[in-house]
Amino acid sequence: MERKKFITATPDKTVSQAARLMAAKDAGAVLVVEDNQLVGIFTERDVVFRVIAPGLEPKATLLREVMTADPKTLGPTQSYGHALVLMQENGFRHVPVVEEGHAIGIISSRNAMDPDLEEFVADQRRREHYR
Repeated sequence: MERKKFITATPDKTVSQAARLMAAKDAGAVLVVEDNQLVGIFTERDVVFRVIAPGLEPKATLLREVMTADPKTLGPTQSYGHALVLMQENGFRHVPVVEEGHAIGIISSRNAMDPDLEEFVADQRRREHYR
């Protein structure tokens, strides 16, 4: 779960403001929070498909207009494997992690695969070492 890249914005922020936050943190999504509760998610794909492609103005479009409201979420004890299945079945790349309605992190498809990739790299190195 990514905590250092975990960013939030309120639904009344503009797409432009959210995009600047995402760029500053090198993050692919913003969790949209209101009254300390997760109400939506806005991703880099949303910028393209929900804002740019239909010709909306990023400086005038509010997150509440283009976010995914009430996104599917995971609890803090659920596995990366569960996150990958959820993403695969639903066609998205980011899953908010919530506890009692409060956003506590985010899992992306990239970091969900990291443990498997690390194991693969370690196995490759062992094989090369024993050749």
